[in-house]
Amino acid sequence: MEPSHLTDRAVLSLSGPEARGFLQNLVSNDVEKLTPGHGLYAALLSPQGKIGFDFLLVEGDGAILLDVAAASRDALLKKLKLYRLRSKVEIEPRSQLSVYAALRGHPDNRPTPYADRAVTFADPRHPGLPLRSIGAIQEMPAGLPGPDAYHALRQELGVPEGSDFGYEKIFALDGGLDELHAISFEKGCYIGQELTARMKHRATSRKRPLAVAAAGDLPPPGTAVTQGADIGEVIAARGARGFAAVRLDKWDAAQGAQAGGVPVTLTKPRWLD
Repeated sequence: MEPSHLTDRAVLSLSGPEARGFLQNLVSNDVEKLTPGHGLYAALLSPQGKIGFDFLLVEGDGAILLDVAAASRDALLKKLKLYRLRSKVEIEPRSQLSVYAALRGHPDNRPTPYADRAVTFADPRHPGLPLRSIGAIQEMPAGLPGPDAYHALRQELGVPEGSDFGYEKIFALDGGLDELHAISFEKGCYIGQELTARMKHRATSRKRPLAVAAAGDLPPPGTAVTQGADIGEVIAARGARGFAAVRLDKWDAAQGAQAGGVPVTLTKPRWLD
């Protein structure tokens, strides 16, 4: 895809001597594995193991930077500050920074979007997703296209994120966060860890997100997906495409499914194989 400005993303930074340990005790992935130039995908779960916020983390600008849905930035900031207590960590929005996709490094034809002007890293969720960059808006080229092409690619790959999950509506494993490399089962405790580990080891996770498409607009999130009986529900809808959380034992019977009376096509992404 062409270089894009992901204007629907925002950046938070965590700095200070206890920033890494603070996050390690909160989020689903192992923050100790965060190294320069390599990002992590993680989530802040509810105590019941449901997805509250998901984000990408990378080291840069003397801090740990969180690449999060812009619509969730302030709520996540408030939640992190609530948990901070007396930890020696500074948490702040970085409005001067923004998130970009598919920036190039050193092409011959100048001027061009330079990945080396930003903190650039491979998206850890799926190899088909483009490089991500967090850079100062004033140093990035103006006039880049917005996030539409990125979201179209993400939908094609079947990778949900952010508002696709809703807020504390779906368990981390039912949302595919294990397969998308957002969960460490070796690290110590974090919020929601007990139930997430129990679901993993007892194999009680019963749903996964499948890409869903219709000839016209999809019905809104919460609409049941049926094939004779309920087999899941729509969790995200953007025009004719979105995501549905579908029962594992009903994938083979998903042909001819409907959502709110609208015929839909469900597609299992390859990362769930």
